[in-house]
Amino acid sequence: MENKNVYLNKTIIYILLSIGVILSILPFYWMAIGSTLTSGKIFSVPPNFLPGNNLLENAKNLNESLNFLKVMWNSLFISVTYTVISVVICSMAGYAFAKFDFKGKGAVFFIILCSLMIPFQVMLIPLFEIIVWMDWLNTYQAIILPTLASPFAIYLMRQNMLSIPLSIIESARIDGAGEFRIFFSIVFPTMKPAVAAVSIFLFMSQWNSLLWPLITLNSKEMFTLPVALSSLVGLARIDYGQLMLGTTLSVVPVLVFFLFFQRHFISGILGGSVKE
Repeated sequence: MENKNVYLNKTIIYILLSIGVILSILPFYWMAIGSTLTSGKIFSVPPNFLPGNNLLENAKNLNESLNFLKVMWNSLFISVTYTVISVVICSMAGYAFAKFDFKGKGAVFFIILCSLMIPFQVMLIPLFEIIVWMDWLNTYQAIILPTLASPFAIYLMRQNMLSIPLSIIESARIDGAGEFRIFFSIVFPTMKPAVAAVSIFLFMSQWNSLLWPLITLNSKEMFTLPVALSSLVGLARIDYGQLMLGTTLSVVPVLVFFLFFQRHFISGILGGSVKE
């Protein structure tokens, strides 16, 4: 009887999980199918869940409207560059807060945590004035540089680095290794799970960013994907076929990036639970 109850409970759980998976995947499937249909067929009743034959036409219209390859390059270059530089900066900051004792360390870390509660919209005008003063409007650095030091990434790296034994670092110092060599040769390689988690978070935040690029970029040649796709939605007729195709293609790099790092993702997030 007990075995039957266990089997029944597992069956119910699997059914509920299967329903959840279907409901999660359905919008993405419909979006991918919509990229092969015309605008009229996308909103047909009943809905069309079979691929159409308008994919090439939608791709042609999308490239003519946005210069899609250039826009994709802009987003990839900005997101990858931002992620690489930000991971290094936030990791070094986390290492300093975890393994160094200096005056005011607690106060500085508290200020960093408090900055998490400040909405980005509050900083828009000061940041924009700085960008204008430095003559960086419509440039890559205007998008990449202002948010390189992510408070959340610093916090997560600091929490993970608390688990590194101080004796290993002290041994390296006794052997004559400098702090940069200790960090890049000993500390950073052991932080792969945390680096993976932070990389996914930073890449997705930059890839999906719309407000700041929309303010600082004023040329179609410099548009990122979110800005370019938002320009397809206007007061006139909207071509939902090319909009669906553009949105579908914009998901692919994020999916590939996540699959590449997902093996370390969960352990990296859980590393933030380490207590001092």
